[in-house]
Amino acid sequence: MWDDAFPSFLIGLREGLEGGLIVSILVATLVRAGARSRLPQVWTGVLAAVALALGFGAVLTFTAASLSATAQEAFGGALSVVAVAFVTAMVFWMRRSARSLSGEIKQKVTGALAMGAGMLILTSFLAVGREGLETALFLWTTARAAGESAGPLAGAGIGLVLAACLCWGLYRRVLKINLTKFFTATGAVLIVIAAGVLGYGLRDLQEGGVLPGSTAYAVDLSGGIDASSWYATLVQGVLNLTPTMTWVQVVAYVGYLAVVMTLFVRGVRASGAGAGSAPASSPKPAAAVAPAAPSADLPAAPADPAAATSDRGPVTGTRPAHSSESESESESEPSPQPGSEPGSGSGSAAPAAPVRRRRPAWVVPVAVVAVPAVVAGLVVALGRPKPAGAQTVAVSETECGNGFTAPRTGRQTFQMHNTGSKTSEVYLIDPASNAVYGEIEGLAPGTTRDLVATVAGGSYAWRCVPTGGKAVTSKAVRVSGGAGAKAVVPVSEQDLAGPLRQYRHYVDAGLATLVTQTARLNDDIQGGHLDAARADWLTAHRTYSSLGAAYGTFEDFDKKIDGRPDGLAGGVADKDFTGFHRIEYGLWHGQDAGLLKAPARLLAADAAGLRKAFPGQDFDPGDLPLRAHEILENTLQFELTGDADQGSGTELATTDANLTGTGELLTVLKPLLTSRAPHLLPTVERDTARLRALLDAAHHGDTWTPLDRLDAAGRARLDGATGQLLEDLAPVPDLLEIRKSA
Repeated sequence: MWDDAFPSFLIGLREGLEGGLIVSILVATLVRAGARSRLPQVWTGVLAAVALALGFGAVLTFTAASLSATAQEAFGGALSVVAVAFVTAMVFWMRRSARSLSGEIKQKVTGALAMGAGMLILTSFLAVGREGLETALFLWTTARAAGESAGPLAGAGIGLVLAACLCWGLYRRVLKINLTKFFTATGAVLIVIAAGVLGYGLRDLQEGGVLPGSTAYAVDLSGGIDASSWYATLVQGVLNLTPTMTWVQVVAYVGYLAVVMTLFVRGVRASGAGAGSAPASSPKPAAAVAPAAPSADLPAAPADPAAATSDRGPVTGTRPAHSSESESESESEPSPQPGSEPGSGSGSAAPAAPVRRRRPAWVVPVAVVAVPAVVAGLVVALGRPKPAGAQTVAVSETECGNGFTAPRTGRQTFQMHNTGSKTSEVYLIDPASNAVYGEIEGLAPGTTRDLVATVAGGSYAWRCVPTGGKAVTSKAVRVSGGAGAKAVVPVSEQDLAGPLRQYRHYVDAGLATLVTQTARLNDDIQGGHLDAARADWLTAHRTYSSLGAAYGTFEDFDKKIDGRPDGLAGGVADKDFTGFHRIEYGLWHGQDAGLLKAPARLLAADAAGLRKAFPGQDFDPGDLPLRAHEILENTLQFELTGDADQGSGTELATTDANLTGTGELLTVLKPLLTSRAPHLLPTVERDTARLRALLDAAHHGDTWTPLDRLDAAGRARLDGATGQLLEDLAPVPDLLEIRKSA
């Protein structure tokens, strides 16, 4: 239970902090401005957002429906950008209000708040609504994956409670700041928060396919910072800064922060200068107006004078003369006419004005909660009719496909219900070839999920694989009709055993070469021959870079041999910064041989240790199809952004070695790929040749053109060719995924 609770705890804390910080500051703003009557408007927006999130969660739970990944990202990103617009407007409204905080505040605050009320409501709604939708979807997905809901719900509840406590602490603290400083401080905080929300929203839009550049990383500290750590989660929750950020995110974050913060600071300084030049004897407009009676709707003056007074004037609990009648319940009753007695019936008195009945205060909050609940209920009740031709198919440890009959051709929905006591994998297969038409992973006991598949002419059967049990296959049924249904022939561990043996042999030979080359590099440095060391460093590093598919198998050796300084406390001077990149830094930053002797000896020893350990290391066969895509994905993130370079300028040489390693991997996987996707490898080979030609153009004998010396067009061509090759390779992990149905 608690292992399932931890991820939900982090998301509850993160999303709760992000929405709660803005709302707590807005609430404190109204209280300090003496406008508690506006608080229901803010809480109405919060209630509407919470009701929307709960309704969304209910729809997901009871209809077993989910948004597509791209639609969810695009929706969340768009909502984030809208939220930033409203937050920015609120920041400058606060700055303008801070300028006029003087004796007139009681006359003008009502009008200023009336102008900003809509933005207050929408800002709180958007801040909480976006986080609520994300949290509801995350919890639903986590509960489905875990097969139970107690752990995820408990974790999220604890995270949200902790976030609320932190926001309450912030709220109590800001209440003790005088008004002028309060508006300035909260404005700066809101700008920083909004910058993070903007970056986060743009990332969502990139992942949703609305904006380009989703793989163009400006910052990637994922190798040295654990994104799930408490401190990383706290930074992400408050500032929306993540270990990995794209160029679009970084440019938007820095640009927004620079422009908006500059304008804000200028406005604050101008306000301060104007206040300093104002004559001390300036008349107060409030003196010309008869004071109104104290209103019970406004807060009483705080006991602490410092907390109740700004540096421009005192804040009292007195209502301004121009207050609207809606600000006080007492104004709904007419006051008696002068000189008349109640019930006297004097003919000379003007007829009493009719009493206008106020709308009860509970109507709007109840409505904003009830409307999403009613809509969600209607969606659940009416939006989930059984699809035409749908079948309910029962599965368990002992039988599979109970209730299955020959379906009609076309796109069909099967409702899979697990009647057993174990979680099962469920596959719709062609019994002759074992090809998979559709699958459900992790169907928990007692649950029902929809499996959607396209049915054409052919034979169909169900195969169920319970956890820890043997596969059970249903009786086959025959469907008449033409061909057209696409199926994936499953891959078993045995199918990948041959390619794995071939690739292990390739890696073992590469490690033998690496041991020789690192020993030569060590000899160069021990002898003080640094020019020779630079050439031998590149040779050895290219050899290691061509073994990319085995990095996960190398365990701790990979960090020792090819680790980067990102995330290390001492950076390039940290004692744990070792291997190729430590030597690279020294060779290309003018360090003498004496400083590099120990790292060179250690690198040679680690290379020899890796070769000795490799035959006994566990190499997961499922890594082969995954690495076919991931090697170049990492290349695009690290080498082609320059992040991995420590001064040698050999990023393109490393890219070339990575391409070689990918080619070797595809060679051993070729028989499996050819039988499942015959047109894939010719496309990959064509685009590999295109990328290779671009790299060859940067290779001049023993030297390579540094990445930062390529012009913008050259880098764009290189990134484009790599990105296209990645698109070609994207189906490989799914085609060769190990499936229990095999």
